[in-house]
This record gives sequence, C-alpha cells and structure tokens, in this order.
Amino acid sequence: MSGRMSRKRRRLIAVLAGLACLGGAVALVLTALNDNLTFFVAPSEIATKAPAPGRSFRIGGLVEGGSVSRTRVDGKPAASFRVTDGPGSVSVTYVGILPDLFREGQGVVAMGTLRPDGVFAASEVLAKHDETYMPKEVADALKKSGQWKPGS
Repeated sequence: MSGRMSRKRRRLIAVLAGLACLGGAVALVLTALNDNLTFFVAPSEIATKAPAPGRSFRIGGLVEGGSVSRTRVDGKPAASFRVTDGPGSVSVTYVGILPDLFREGQGVVAMGTLRPDGVFAASEVLAKHDETYMPKEVADALKKSGQWKPGS
C-alpha cells in the first residue's frame, strides 16, 4: 500500500494544481490589462506627475491658437501644436493625417508617449467638438480656468 496515494493526497494535489492554473491565468490577464491600459493626464499635471518615459497615456484639452505648424516627414503629413487645459500646456508632435474637426481652439485628445525633451509624441489624435465627447477631467479643468467656450 505504500506505492499508492490516498484519496486525500490526490484531492490536495488536484486542488493545488487548480490554484496554480488559476494564479497563472490571473497573472496573464493582469499583464495584458497593464499593457493595454492608457491613463489620462491633463497638460497641467504633466509638470508635476508625468508618467514614466515610454509609458503610453492620453492628454486632452484645447489646441492653442497660433500653435499649429504643418510639415512633412518622410513624405507623410506631420503637425506640431500645443494642447492646453488653461493652467498648463504641452507641445505635441504627430505624423499622420489629422482629423477633419482638428483646428485651433478646438478640443482634442491625443494618445502617445512623452519624450525626454518634454514633447508629447502622439500616435493618435482625436478631435472633439464638445464636452459630450471630451474626458470629464479635461472639460472640468477647462471650465474651471475659463477656457471652455461651448458653441465656439
């Protein structure tokens, strides 16, 4: 009988194996979520709590008047502009075609990373036409600073 395992021992091994599989699955899900999770940071917050270099996040606010500059990079359209939420602003660069609604004084949300020189390198730019489509944090910051002008 010494070569056979008791029922209790087999059950314990099965439970431990199940817990190990469950733990592995949870670790995989959390890793996948962490890679795809993008935080929102207002331009005025970047100076105080900028995300880690290389970390993807979103910024949003209004495109500053007179800050848009369009060029070409390797034959592709490119643009640089500043995004403000009133108290702070961030320089943004983007290579690609900007949305039709993009213009100075208009709401915008950009996703990308912060370069070491403090310029936000956008991989995606979304133009917003009113606070219905703007993150609540940006709309609140713009209203608080007096920069929000609905209907303009």
